Amino acid sequence: MANQTQTTPTEQKQGAVDSDTLLMTIPTGRIQEKVLILLKQIGISFATSARSYKPKCSESGIQAKMLKAQNIPALVGLGRHDCGFSGADWIKEQQADVIELLDLNYDPVRIVAAMPEDLAALGESVWTKKPLIVASEYRLLTTEYIKKKGMNAVYLQTFGATEALPPEDADMIVDNTATGSTLNANRLTIVDELMRSTTRFFANKAALSNPVKKQKLDEIVMLMQSALRAKEKVLLEMNVEKKYFDALVGSLPCMRAPTVSELYNGQGYAIKVAVPTVDVSKLIPKLIALGATDILEYKLEKIVV
Repeated sequence: MANQTQTTPTEQKQGAVDSDTLLMTIPTGRIQEKVLILLKQIGISFATSARSYKPKCSESGIQAKMLKAQNIPALVGLGRHDCGFSGADWIKEQQADVIELLDLNYDPVRIVAAMPEDLAALGESVWTKKPLIVASEYRLLTTEYIKKKGMNAVYLQTFGATEALPPEDADMIVDNTATGSTLNANRLTIVDELMRSTTRFFANKAALSNPVKKQKLDEIVMLMQSALRAKEKVLLEMNVEKKYFDALVGSLPCMRAPTVSELYNGQGYAIKVAVPTVDVSKLIPKLIALGATDILEYKLEKIVV
């Protein structure tokens, strides 16, 4: 009898997928829009549908699935997908066996311990010894924190709206916060910070050992880096007479050196320079004072260095 090729459980679940196809996970929820915009900037777009978790990708070598950000690190670490996006907090919470490729710096949050104002006012030396119920979606981070502090506490698993539990149903919560406004609105005081988190792009080790997938991932990372870098800068183009040239160029905050070309009839120079976006409002009046004319400002899409 001829040998029959057996498919693995993973292959059966994912269907007939080329071994070099990159399996990418896109987060649902609040960070999805930023991730999709960034990917579109680098030429990877998705035809999304409210009824499907598997959007069609513009790149034939990429297959995507939409999942909750909390689920992505563990699934990528287990090899069910090659790469994905999620917060550093969920990577650590799940102890996911993944390789971080890029910090997108999206949605920065702090993971904090907070409690009602009157309990927090007693001081750490008091509340660490009191019998407490500590509520959180972060089981690992919270139980490690309880152990580290030597607290007399019981962990309570939550499933959203953790800040609503104190004081009746919990004495302390461990939750993420961007501004602290939700905690303040619920009369909760931050008493400690466990970690800080931003959105990360990561992959599993097996994907990085595949030369074709590794090349795709390297290219995606390089292009995303260039797009993120471009968001922080704009291109300024200006003309300047020769007599003002040295003083003006010496004052430019550029990445390396400005691009300079001589104007027609040798009447001066045209200068192009990429500068930080936050500096533009103060820089343009300064350039005018130094003799710059015909100043143009351009939005950048990518900066590859």
